Amino acid sequence: MEIGTALALIFTDLCFIFIAFGINENNAKYLLSGYNTMSKEEKESFDLINYLKFFKKFFINLTIYSTLFFAIFYIAFDEIIALIAYCVPIIVSTPYMIYKGNKFKINK
Repeated sequence: MEIGTALALIFTDLCFIFIAFGINENNAKYLLSGYNTMSKEEKESFDLINYLKFFKKFFINLTIYSTLFFAIFYIAFDEIIALIAYCVPIIVSTPYMIYKGNKFKINK
């Protein structure tokens, strides 16, 4: 494996882990996209605590599974196929995150 590929994967995985553990109740109003643009009433009707639990678990799983896909496809095929396989869980899971994230809005 080329050093550039390894560094890119490590950097991306570290970003995902930082996102998972870095965003919390205190800084969500600044860092959490969508939440930071909600009105005060919308923020009050949003289950932030449970969303952040889901958010953290999502990014940890995204890191694990995308890296696992890369490793399996790297062993079985080659680096280019493995990089494509690395991107697949990221691309496929993004709509899932958006869909599940909308379920944390509390209807009053």
